Amino acid sequence: MLYILDANILITAHNNYYPIDTVPEFWEWLCYQGEKGILKIPVEIIEEILEGPKEGDLLQIWLKDKSNRDHLELKEDVDGHILEKVVLSGYANDLTDDEFEQIGRDPFLIAYGLAANSRCVVTVETSAPSKKRHNKKVPDVCAAFNLPCTGPFKLYRELGFSTSWART
Repeated sequence: MLYILDANILITAHNNYYPIDTVPEFWEWLCYQGEKGILKIPVEIIEEILEGPKEGDLLQIWLKDKSNRDHLELKEDVDGHILEKVVLSGYANDLTDDEFEQIGRDPFLIAYGLAANSRCVVTVETSAPSKKRHNKKVPDVCAAFNLPCTGPFKLYRELGFSTSWART
């Protein structure tokens, strides 16, 4: 299984649970999992983090480090046909420019998840089936395409993260 991470996984981890400067084990573990090819982050999602409102914060600095980025970046180009399908069928086929802008980079995340078998999207978003059009949540769009989607703590348990993990 290849886990495709949403930007909110790194942002929430750094801001709330595993700050880079106090829990470096988490960030080393992420890079290790990326190096092993178990989890990756699409370039569009990396760019979303780097363009965030906190210019120069520790997460941006960490992600700009070539070694960290090389381990985590998904080295693929998005399939335009899949991306179009995600937008038109997953959200709406008549989105306004404003709605399309509000969706952000989520369609890319989902398109990469759909690009091959045995992939799972990881996001902190939770299902909200009543949301429509540009307000749809990632888990609900994934469900529409039968794409596995999970949350961060389930991922951490499945992959055995602990602050005492060690490279094996």
